[in-house]
Amino acid sequence: MSFSTLGLSDAIVRAVTEQGYTSPTPIQAQAIPMVLNGGDLLAGAQTGTGKTAGFTLPILQLLSTDKIGAQLKNKTAPRAIRALVLTPTRELAAQVEESVRLYGKYTNLNSAVIFGGVGINPQIKLLKQGVDILVATPGRLLDHAGQGTVDLSKIEILILDEADRMLDMGFIHDIKKVLALLPPKRQNLLFSATFSDEIKALADRLLNNPQSIEVARRNSTVEVIAQKIHPVDRDKKHPMLAHLIKENNWHQVLVFTRTKHGANKLVEQLGKDGIGAMAIHGNKSQSARTKALSEFKDGSLQVLVATDIAARGIDIDQLPHVVNYDLPNVPEDYVHRIGRTGRAGATGEAVSLVCVDEHQMLKDIERLIKQTLPRHVIPGFEPDLNAKAQPIQLRSGAPGHANRGGGRPGGNRGGNGQPRSAGAGNGRPAGGGGRPANANGGSRNGNGGGGRGPRTASRG
Repeated sequence: MSFSTLGLSDAIVRAVTEQGYTSPTPIQAQAIPMVLNGGDLLAGAQTGTGKTAGFTLPILQLLSTDKIGAQLKNKTAPRAIRALVLTPTRELAAQVEESVRLYGKYTNLNSAVIFGGVGINPQIKLLKQGVDILVATPGRLLDHAGQGTVDLSKIEILILDEADRMLDMGFIHDIKKVLALLPPKRQNLLFSATFSDEIKALADRLLNNPQSIEVARRNSTVEVIAQKIHPVDRDKKHPMLAHLIKENNWHQVLVFTRTKHGANKLVEQLGKDGIGAMAIHGNKSQSARTKALSEFKDGSLQVLVATDIAARGIDIDQLPHVVNYDLPNVPEDYVHRIGRTGRAGATGEAVSLVCVDEHQMLKDIERLIKQTLPRHVIPGFEPDLNAKAQPIQLRSGAPGHANRGGGRPGGNRGGNGQPRSAGAGNGRPAGGGGRPANANGGSRNGNGGGGRGPRTASRG
């Protein structure tokens, strides 16, 4: 089965192919035709199954080929918001909007992402220009609705992504407020990793005679993958990685960093150590990405350094080593990353270099995979046990841990053990509405605590 046989246009299939995908995952094969048929959908799927493309591709198809979409001459012409994707965290929102932009690059549709923790004024400007597909976290969306800077009256398709996480994070009241702002006649898609009583109740309220699908996670922490943690000080990560590569004579290593800047810096450092490395991320041209991936696959490139989004198209049989130079902000992304090794019955090794800043992230990952990963201290790289944690930089440029964004309703601490400001997590302090959870929280609209962020999603 190919993407074109699912009913997608040549423009969308071309964009998908450029990202390195040739055949749909099980959830994509099931969800895409269902969404294209126009009915409501209840889907059980976790991160790592390809669920994002399962809803972004058919949405792009529907909106680009109907009467309104066919009349669009370019991406900048005025238009109303026609599709709304709600996500629980700013990190996931950025990833989803990145997918929409990548897969819709050859259509005349455009998109935007809005979340708290960054300035609201650039977002207002974006919304005033008009977007077809809006990706948002609930708190910041309601901030815009309260200020009259977003018009949801023309929404045709609503997607709740990771609905179970939204409920866990206390967003049910916000979701209900958003639903009250939408036209009653629309197509609804609900994606959830679990089907709790609360999710079923939400589905009953939201969905109209939905079709239902449920798929297992594509990537799991299978037994053939040897996982281990190397505790290390943050400034010793690069020397440790170079040591591991040389000492163990690793020839094909996929390394994950949290940011594009971090990927570029690491490639430069490894080059000075005599280790051949290239980076792939959103700022790299398509030809540069293709070249790096091709050389890595054929074994002529020793180290490929990638951000999560840029690495989505990497599918290499018998990849022996995956290194988490930085732990991911979203715990499920750990499973997705290490699942790239240990395939087709081959053994693989997943190594994570963890500094004191990432201890909470590690706890979240271990809670998700239901196991405690073995720690191995490398002689000569013993970590300072008295080191203090510092806030983690998210890709969007704001501090905080997206995997703890929102947290427990009413709480006032971020995932890294630091007081949570409006810039942490999904940018919406516990207690709601973008209001600061503490003195560090910034202004009422959430643009005071998170530093300067981009107008749209970072390109990973």
